[in-house]
Amino acid sequence: MPVDQKRINGPEVTVPYHIYANLNSKDKEIKYDLSKRSDERGNNEMRKIFLKTGVVSQAKGSAYIEMGETKVVCSVFDPREVPNKNGYGVQGEIYCEFKFAPFSCQKRKIHQQNAEEKHYSLLLQRALEPAVCLQEFPNFQVDVYAMVLDNAGSSLAAAIMAASTALANAGVPMFGLVTASTIGIYGDSFLMDPMDTEETMCNTPTETKKDNFNQGLITLASLPQHDQISEVFLIGNVDTDSIIRATDILTAANEDICPVLQQCLVKTVMKLHH
Repeated sequence: MPVDQKRINGPEVTVPYHIYANLNSKDKEIKYDLSKRSDERGNNEMRKIFLKTGVVSQAKGSAYIEMGETKVVCSVFDPREVPNKNGYGVQGEIYCEFKFAPFSCQKRKIHQQNAEEKHYSLLLQRALEPAVCLQEFPNFQVDVYAMVLDNAGSSLAAAIMAASTALANAGVPMFGLVTASTIGIYGDSFLMDPMDTEETMCNTPTETKKDNFNQGLITLASLPQHDQISEVFLIGNVDTDSIIRATDILTAANEDICPVLQQCLVKTVMKLHH
């Protein structure tokens, strides 16, 4: 993989000191306290959302979202012809690029996209496609770039909402706004809007657990205005009943979040007319 020679990278051998915190403990398996969350939320509570449009001056439309410590900025650019395409396409396309900033995670990321980021880019594209009127710009593609500045959990859900708001801010014709939320499942506990430590807990299989132990993460993107689900992403080992219950919780949460996106766009339009 080519390396950017002009960029001075930190030494490869450095490791954060916090990984040594559990070295002296007798038990190798980490104990999780599910009775209280680190930010003192209830299991069904989401973090507060801050959303702002028009943050990237060079882009046609942009949005910045904060969900607790998770911070994502998203920019959308003017439609351009689909490169290297033979023939005429009746429908337009969305090109999405999802990237973690090198400093956003506890373990430093490289500047090139890794496999996880490429997968998230595809999920972002699939979540947004049903909401965009692709027939309005045939043979053209709209570029969407999402950059996670600080990853404190639920970064994909935050990126989907920021991208949806940025598309609307750019004046791209849409059927509705896409809202998304994530839930972590650990045994009988359903943790709404998990933080990065909770995501790790729900995503790390342990040898002592039984095969039927429920453990995983579900991210659901939907268009609440049309009562439609645009994308579901599940990782882990979760039984059908838990998936159905989690889907109901996430769908209700998305309906509650939607007015936040709508109010943000209304404020943007009001500012333009004043």
